[in-house]
Amino acid sequence: MVAQNNLCILILAAGKGTRMKSSLPKPLHSVCGMPILGHILKVSQSLNPAAIGIVVGHESDLVIETVKANLAKWNISAPVVFVKQTDLSGSGSAVKAALPLLQKFETVLVLNGDTPLLLGKTLQDMLHTFTAEKASSLVLGVTVPDPAGYGRILREADGTFQKIVEDADADEDTKKIAEINSGMYIFSSKELQTALTQLTPQGSKNEYYLTDTLSLIKQMNQRVLVFHSADYKQALGVNSKAQLAQAQQIMRSRVAQELMDNGVTLLQPDQTYIDPGVQIGADTVICPGCYILGKTVIGKNCVLEGGVYIKDSTIADNVTLKMGTYVEESTVAENCQLGPYAHLRPKSVLCKGAKVGNFSEIKKAVIGEGSKVNHLSYIGDTQMGAGVNVGAGTITCNYDGKNKHQTIIEDHVFVGSNVNFVAPVTVHEYAKIGAGSTITKEVSAQGLAIARSRQVVLENKGVKKEHD
Repeated sequence: MVAQNNLCILILAAGKGTRMKSSLPKPLHSVCGMPILGHILKVSQSLNPAAIGIVVGHESDLVIETVKANLAKWNISAPVVFVKQTDLSGSGSAVKAALPLLQKFETVLVLNGDTPLLLGKTLQDMLHTFTAEKASSLVLGVTVPDPAGYGRILREADGTFQKIVEDADADEDTKKIAEINSGMYIFSSKELQTALTQLTPQGSKNEYYLTDTLSLIKQMNQRVLVFHSADYKQALGVNSKAQLAQAQQIMRSRVAQELMDNGVTLLQPDQTYIDPGVQIGADTVICPGCYILGKTVIGKNCVLEGGVYIKDSTIADNVTLKMGTYVEESTVAENCQLGPYAHLRPKSVLCKGAKVGNFSEIKKAVIGEGSKVNHLSYIGDTQMGAGVNVGAGTITCNYDGKNKHQTIIEDHVFVGSNVNFVAPVTVHEYAKIGAGSTITKEVSAQGLAIARSRQVVLENKGVKKEHD
């Protein structure tokens, strides 16, 4: 999308969020693996604005630090400018604080910092309507089942905008109106600047309401529009832990619906937890209780049994992940099988057709094509070739108390049960390792290594016999 050089997006994120009952600033609470503010920044970036302003207040340094640290991760390329709101007397004061930034642009889109469900298409349609209708101001309105707590949008007899009345200032008739102010607006910067200078304190708290600027702009004989969206959920704000949980549920439902529309089978969508941005191929079957998070990509025709956890990993086609398998920052090639209760720690790689089974843990290791680590083993810092069979209870002793060392196991090695490889050590191709061995030295190709004490049986040693 071509950059919109006349557009600035302003995100109001200065509130304390007292109803969250948390020391963490409200905009930094996570919804589906990303802070609320991150979601809003990503949807803002979809418009390719000339700049994004963020008004901060409560715990401003922490908010700024978090955003700056994640801009690249969130793919935010627009310049981001932070504005500190020192006068915490309403939304009008928040926008006033940003005037030095807003004066540089023709059009200003104002968003709330607590609406992670907002859709980019809605913002695009709002902007298109604002431009096509040559409006000076536009507000996003939605009709909600329970409007309590929200400002109501009042309309003239012909359906055009009249004014917005805050819930605290509304009479009984006004409170019956279900169309509410989402808190998202588009302004002509020139008219907005003029209206802001005319605001007066309102309500019991003597606050400056940004909503009053729309009435003031109308009094200037400028066009003020209501853009109504049928999807009210995208305008829901997060002001409590209950609303946070609701937002996560709605977002995950969206993700699940899109995946199912593209051919993924979710046996119980409401019990499956998949982050936005996760990619899953057609005909993959996902059982309840699975968590698929971050930048995960899963191929076609895979099976994920119950309780599988995957984060920031790539899973190829035709992979089976049995119950309780945990995979993080790893790569699994096609036709592999993991679990039940297998664990791939970061930087692990399974090559085509490899198997990792019951209670086996792989860490920063390559398991070669067709190799098997099926039972109760730990393989860390290891380069393993193709066709290797690892017996139960095998451990690579990769840490000497100060440094990590590598184990190399070449193609078609057979490892008996209960073997310890004390790294650094190399086992060459087609070698065999006897059960119960502790391997500390290099093993030659096709060699047989046995490193254990000879069994000694002492008959009745130390046992006193009873006599009649």
